[in-house]
Amino acid sequence: MQLTSNQWMENDGDDAAGGQAVEVRSIEIDGRRVRVGIRAGNAAHGTPLLIFNGIGANLELMEPFTEALAGVETIVFDIPGIGGSDLPALPYRFFGLARLAKRVLTQLGYEQPVDVLGISWGGALAQQFAFQYPARCRKLILAATSAGAIMIPARLSVLSKLLSPRRYRDPDYLLRVGPSLYGGAFRRRPELLQDHARHIAPPRGRSYAYQLLAAWGWTSIFWLRLLRQPTLVMAGSDDPIVPLVNARIMAAVIRRSRLVVIDDGHLFLVTRPLESATAVKRFLAGDAALAVE
Repeated sequence: MQLTSNQWMENDGDDAAGGQAVEVRSIEIDGRRVRVGIRAGNAAHGTPLLIFNGIGANLELMEPFTEALAGVETIVFDIPGIGGSDLPALPYRFFGLARLAKRVLTQLGYEQPVDVLGISWGGALAQQFAFQYPARCRKLILAATSAGAIMIPARLSVLSKLLSPRRYRDPDYLLRVGPSLYGGAFRRRPELLQDHARHIAPPRGRSYAYQLLAAWGWTSIFWLRLLRQPTLVMAGSDDPIVPLVNARIMAAVIRRSRLVVIDDGHLFLVTRPLESATAVKRFLAGDAALAVE
């Protein structure tokens, strides 16, 4: 294994929320680099949290949320071809990505079970990881996601924009389509997209197409009720990409689940980080008082 590391300059030392700086490492798996960001936690919060990002999203885009989770150790890695991770020669499926995630944890020294959170596209990968490696996943958090191919879809006008990574490569285009695509705070305050765009590293080459192919035809609907893990299902009330009804279906099917609805859009983890982090921390701590819709 080869490993290099550095800290993000803007997080040199402890952050304002009282947490630790994010350490970015590059590890090598099968001759290819995988870029990982780790924010150290404290003993009081126990189990580390592995986060699977959305389609085309580099690990920096999770920074507002991981910062708000002050005290919880978080691990986020760039999917192959995204951010600083190398692009593989061939496409992959969620099964292979779950196996990659397990190998990343092992190389980093995480031998015990972790908690797992996935947002949007990454929520499908989180479901796959929890099902494929139940002994490695203690609790599961599914944010702004669905059961895959069998879901209540978004409008065609929204889906057509998701087929291309243009929003990651063209800031002006993102400002035009972002409010209607992401909803919530971005619909009410479009200027927030300018700050969001600053942290984007555009997908390279075939990487976005590979992520689309990974999700093509995949569904968890037939085995969701077999998941062993206590599960928190989170959804935005104004999510054009994954309509709220999908979260209600998942929460009804998963046996040990709770549903929390955030008054925001698809990217509520980023636009409402403190509210989202509070719900997640209470769930991870086993707070029975967590509100359930």
